[in-house]
Amino acid sequence: MRWRLLGSFALIILIALGTVAVVARYTTQQEVETFLIHGGQIGLENLAANLEDYYAENSSWTGAEDVSTTGSGANTTSGTGSGRGQVGRSGTGATGANENAAGNPSAGVNANDHVVTDPAGTVVLSPDEIEVGTQVTENMLSQSIVLEVDGEVVGYLIPDGGIADLPDDFDELLIERVNNASLLAAGISGGIAIVLALILSSLILRPVHGLTKAANQMAEGDLSQRVKVRGGGELASLGKSFNKMAVSLEDAEDRRQSMTADIAHELRNPLAIQRAHLEALQDGVYPLTLENLALIGAQNHQLTRLVNDLRTLALVDAGELSLNMRNVDLNAMCKDLAARFQPQADGKKVGIESVCPSGLMIALGDRERLQQILDNLMQNAMRYTPEGGMIEISLQRQGHSAIFAVHNNGPSIPNDVLEHLFERFYRGDKARDRASGGTGLGLAIARKLAEAHGGSLIGENHPAGGVVFKLVLPLNE
Repeated sequence: MRWRLLGSFALIILIALGTVAVVARYTTQQEVETFLIHGGQIGLENLAANLEDYYAENSSWTGAEDVSTTGSGANTTSGTGSGRGQVGRSGTGATGANENAAGNPSAGVNANDHVVTDPAGTVVLSPDEIEVGTQVTENMLSQSIVLEVDGEVVGYLIPDGGIADLPDDFDELLIERVNNASLLAAGISGGIAIVLALILSSLILRPVHGLTKAANQMAEGDLSQRVKVRGGGELASLGKSFNKMAVSLEDAEDRRQSMTADIAHELRNPLAIQRAHLEALQDGVYPLTLENLALIGAQNHQLTRLVNDLRTLALVDAGELSLNMRNVDLNAMCKDLAARFQPQADGKKVGIESVCPSGLMIALGDRERLQQILDNLMQNAMRYTPEGGMIEISLQRQGHSAIFAVHNNGPSIPNDVLEHLFERFYRGDKARDRASGGTGLGLAIARKLAEAHGGSLIGENHPAGGVVFKLVLPLNE
């Protein structure tokens, strides 16, 4: 990833520098040429106009040496010339007046101070250093001001002191130096950019390396790994998510190990009791009676319950539990629940009060699994309701949902136990033995079954005392 980031930075830098170099070279060349051309033409627009007027009047350059920016000497009227000067064959116009380039405007600029040629490039007016009749070079003509009369080229005005006196390759040498300076600047800036890219990529990738190292150690079994989270942004958010995932994985592993130990313990106890009784029967210590066989049968029943509960949980966790979904009359289930547990309540001297509505209340569900949930809640209530206590069963509609409530007036549950109430093999009362406490899977299975029906199961302390469990199911309306 480091090299990909570095390559991306380098590509962007190279493209940017290349674009700057190309654009700078082109614009520099154009600007240099314009500057060199115009540098010798500043202040000559009026002279060019007067020369055009002179030629329009006389149809000849004879005597034109007296023409100046303040007048034409022999002729000061406006003729039919174009009234403007144009750069010779390059086509660039003159840019304006500058008294520093052509002397004091009040004194005027004379034609004899500059070179004037006919349309063929032959000198007709010239300072002393250039002879009349000399043929000027193409380079000089390209930097001249075109003189036109009625749209016809009648001559060229070549500024004295312009680039006509410079070497032919002067502009190329200047542009070459500009290019060299641009390349040097590009190289320095590119080097600095690459160094900064290395530093930035290191800062960006350092948290990623930490995440990779921690993830590899977690893959090897060390779930205690955490990464340091600094600042904000996406990488910090990624680090927080990683730590949250690590906590969840560690908790899940702790629960798995605890559940494995609990399962082994739950299986070992009834198996040990069965083995002891069978050995005693074989050795003749216990007589082969129905009473002794019933003890073995009870332990076998306990094992069967545990295995069935574990299988149910495994199916629910895998999403493979088969539910026979059909319309279920919840009112009938409410009345049947109270009737089925009445004998057990009478034996324990516990009262049962049920409040079941008269109207139909239909839910879509598996009747046997729903009954399994309610039976578990009733068994839990019977276990914790003291002699002479009361269990209240109620069913009510709330919006588009039905709420089954089973309330017992036994002891309340401590807050630190409530949050673990639906965990597997969790027993709030450590003093209870396995026979009275069940397998420790009942409430966990009940909640999973409720969720499989699109509902929920909650347990909380009742304001009037005791504990209430509420099964919420969506109605099929």
